[in-house]
Amino acid sequence: MRGKAVFYPIGWDDNGLPTERRVQNYFHVRCDPTLRYDPAFVPPDRPAGEPVRISRRNFVALCQRLTSLDEQAFEQVWRRLGLSVDWSLAYRTLDQRSQATSQRAFLRNVERGEAYRAAGPTLWDATFQTAVAQAELTDRDITGAYYRLRFTDDLLVDTTRPELLPACVALVANPEDSRYRALFGGTARSPLFDVEIPIHPHPLADPAKGTGIAMVCTFGDPTDIIWWRELELATRPVLGRDGRFLDEAPSDVDPLLYKALAGLEPEAARALIVERLRAAGDLVGEPRPITHSVAFYERGERPLEIVSSPQWYIRNGGRDIALRKELLRLGASIEWHPASMRRRFDDWVNGLRGDWLISRQRFLGVPIPVWYELDAAGRPGAVLTPADFPVDPARDCPPGYAPAQRDRPGGFTADADVFDTWVTSSLTPQIAAGELFSQVYPMDLHPQAHEIIRTWLFDTLLRAHFEYGAPPWRHIAISGWVVDSEHHKMGKSTGNALSPDALLDQFGPDAVRYWAARGRPGTDTTLDLGQLKVGRRLATKLLNASRFVLTFTGDSAAATDPLDLAMLAALGETCSVATGAFEEFDYTHALDFYNNRSEYNADFRSYGTEVFFDTKWWNQLPVSFGIRYSHLMDHDFEGRAPNQWEFILPLNLLGK
Repeated sequence: MRGKAVFYPIGWDDNGLPTERRVQNYFHVRCDPTLRYDPAFVPPDRPAGEPVRISRRNFVALCQRLTSLDEQAFEQVWRRLGLSVDWSLAYRTLDQRSQATSQRAFLRNVERGEAYRAAGPTLWDATFQTAVAQAELTDRDITGAYYRLRFTDDLLVDTTRPELLPACVALVANPEDSRYRALFGGTARSPLFDVEIPIHPHPLADPAKGTGIAMVCTFGDPTDIIWWRELELATRPVLGRDGRFLDEAPSDVDPLLYKALAGLEPEAARALIVERLRAAGDLVGEPRPITHSVAFYERGERPLEIVSSPQWYIRNGGRDIALRKELLRLGASIEWHPASMRRRFDDWVNGLRGDWLISRQRFLGVPIPVWYELDAAGRPGAVLTPADFPVDPARDCPPGYAPAQRDRPGGFTADADVFDTWVTSSLTPQIAAGELFSQVYPMDLHPQAHEIIRTWLFDTLLRAHFEYGAPPWRHIAISGWVVDSEHHKMGKSTGNALSPDALLDQFGPDAVRYWAARGRPGTDTTLDLGQLKVGRRLATKLLNASRFVLTFTGDSAAATDPLDLAMLAALGETCSVATGAFEEFDYTHALDFYNNRSEYNADFRSYGTEVFFDTKWWNQLPVSFGIRYSHLMDHDFEGRAPNQWEFILPLNLLGK
């Protein structure tokens, strides 16, 4: 509308856990990466019994097959709605170009020291069997209990996780807490396992929580990681990737005392430990029920555990103050719409506790493009990288190696992990631009919803900073959620979603667009069927008015009549206000002003101007255009003769 060429691509994010779960349920299959690829595999027509176990390559093929069908259905909806994207620029986050872009960018991060691999405590979802990043966490309230444990010398410690007693590596109290100041630098011995435990001061210990002295375990929650790292404590892991207690006892713990815990889930281990503590007289009083907030994976159903494992990370300012300040500066250099949403970005950056964990132990995703050289004993060593992209290390060989050398001493082994979905999505500007990169980068506008400021927006800004030292866009437009009448977010996971096809069938695309345009930037929007009805009536009026206007023929001439001039002035004001609102990305204000032009009718009447139809001309107007039927115009003509009806149609065309 402004005479400019607009780059407006469409992308399909077909990556991640939701796709895997949908494929598992749809085809009744489970991925088993130990199985060999079967080129003749066909999923069962009528699933029954246990899910069919298939190779990773077969599983990924099914994922690509189903997402392709889903994306075709989505495209039909968007086309029907009139989304004005350039469909020739469509891309997918798992297509070959996207995978190659993602893998190359990662290796550049590695080369510059921005990405690294390290073993350490990792947030872990035992159900999905994968590591989880800070951005994927959500806190949920669950019921639990405080247990008061007696260490030596009658030192009482409250904990919600007594089952982690064999993983205890320290006791900490606030340095200002006079009750424990004399104990700092000393030790106590743990109940049941009789392990010597050091006692340290740390400012994160809360004197008002429990007895004021906390048990540090490896690992019970993210605070344990902070204490473990800053106090340089020992490591005694007890939980494995399956969410159960490991078979082998940790260091300094008597294997005979630990043996009964092996293979138990945390709940069962807790019951066993509490029973033993009570029998030994080391459980003081009865457990005190509480409700407390616990970290979950945003798509998970069980509290997260923390396990020790090697993972890939990208530096994000969580441990680098200089990088954090630079990211805050870049965020401030972008125009935010609305401006208040920048606060969420700043809060996220300032609250980062560690680097971005980017590796996932899943099947569908962009493979991490590295192998590891194996020494004569079969131990992994140097990182091997590809020469061509995209690459799947589980199927392809590194340069200079043969397939027979895979997983053999002196040969190589593949990194079996895939990237977190945001690793690829954070390169959206590069992927979407493709060959037009030099013409469209940096881009003008990045539109997205508010809940992924911490992921899509932040991660994309981070990657752009590493690659180009500047933001990838000039403006950011933040939308809200669609919520139901109870203000709950609508979606498949919450069970309150409505089919867009049903709404389009009932109200039409223009009505849906009208309702959507009432969702002010940065705010949540209620699915209001009443507004959809208003939008449908408006669309009908505009259609009828347009048909009426198009019946007039002849040469156009400059307007001279005062009424015509007044109407053109109102039109000019409407265009000016709407254009200004669009320039500020406030489409809702443009719509509100347009709706409020209905008051323009009252303006005309206020200074006594009434236009009447000549009876002869009126009788010649086509009845089908509806101007002779008051119920189509929302005006009351009752009691007026046909030659006295106000000529209100142009006023409605401008004002309502």
